[in-house]
Amino acid sequence: MKWEETLFANFNEMVDLRRHLHMYPELSFQEVNTPKLIAEKLKAIGIDVKEQVGGNGVVGYLKGAHEGPTIALRADFDALPIQDEKDVPYKSKIDGISHACGHDIHTASLLGLAQTLAQHRDSLHGNIVFIHQFAEELAPGGAIAMVKDGCLNGVDYVYGAHVSSINDLGKVLFREGYAMAAADFFDITIQGKGGHGASPHDTIDPIVVAAQFVLQAQTIVSRNVNPLESAVITVGKIESGTANNVIPDTAKMKGTVRTFDEAVRNLIEDKMTKLCKALEIQHDAKLDFSYNRGYDAVYNHPSETNALREAVIKNQPNFQVVDAPAMMGAEDFTYFLQERPGTFFFVGGGNAEINATYPHHHPKFDVDETSMLHIGTVFLEALKIHGVVK
Repeated sequence: MKWEETLFANFNEMVDLRRHLHMYPELSFQEVNTPKLIAEKLKAIGIDVKEQVGGNGVVGYLKGAHEGPTIALRADFDALPIQDEKDVPYKSKIDGISHACGHDIHTASLLGLAQTLAQHRDSLHGNIVFIHQFAEELAPGGAIAMVKDGCLNGVDYVYGAHVSSINDLGKVLFREGYAMAAADFFDITIQGKGGHGASPHDTIDPIVVAAQFVLQAQTIVSRNVNPLESAVITVGKIESGTANNVIPDTAKMKGTVRTFDEAVRNLIEDKMTKLCKALEIQHDAKLDFSYNRGYDAVYNHPSETNALREAVIKNQPNFQVVDAPAMMGAEDFTYFLQERPGTFFFVGGGNAEINATYPHHHPKFDVDETSMLHIGTVFLEALKIHGVVK
């Protein structure tokens, strides 16, 4: 149990680091000081470091004393454009920016684990790659750029974790197969013909066209997608008009599409394109339709997922292991899993006693910092099933 004992002994340093990151968050693709700090911490514990991987990424390399596989562990470190409204000593000092998704937890946890493993490198049967990823929150994200820049070179397996404020501390959640959805986004500009609200026959009303799109788009899912598959089309924004008696010239819409299966994803894009063309013909309007693909769906490899789940059940009886439902949220960890086998799991961080009950991306988001130890412990179990840690 020396691994867990050392990890727990590093907890206070992990808390200090997490709180520093929480007070000085940086937005996606604008991370400057955070990757510098990560690199400094890794170098200080004797880990080889490569900086500016794919952009702002940092990768640490720890070579064990004995032969064995190479395992990559990933943590993201970007923040969100959300005002921090918590009343805590480590509240964000950067106006309008906060770690409202727990990436500071991920980063401090992985650095704490790196220190633990470096302290016992003579006992390692293999190598560990510590992937500190930038820009998870904003597509195209940092993962795909880091993969292209070679962060997985020589890696045999890859694992990632995410803290969850909506699950109680002590829970560990696994999902084999599709775990998180592909997230795509669309924009539509409808060019009509404005005029007086009392004379609609002399106009091409873009609001009517927009309304028809919203309603008919829902039938794409309900009448074209197998009921046993999952898909969502959401129009999140409609903008048009300036007065109650004026039919405007234009209307603009924005929305998102969420899917798991790639065939369903392709079908929905095709049907939405055809719907826009049909509405153009019906109304003599012009629809400028833009469909932008975001992150692919996260697919957790069954073998690695089930092996890690069973290891946690066997070796960590204080954890409550949960089979998680698939989620419509998105994660660019998918690009690591497309290249190497592994899994992406969740660790509970909710605790009503410290008011850590708000959902992710909420101004008062927070989690129990003990979750950092739980992330590190599950990562250790992943290393054990591959024989890197004995």
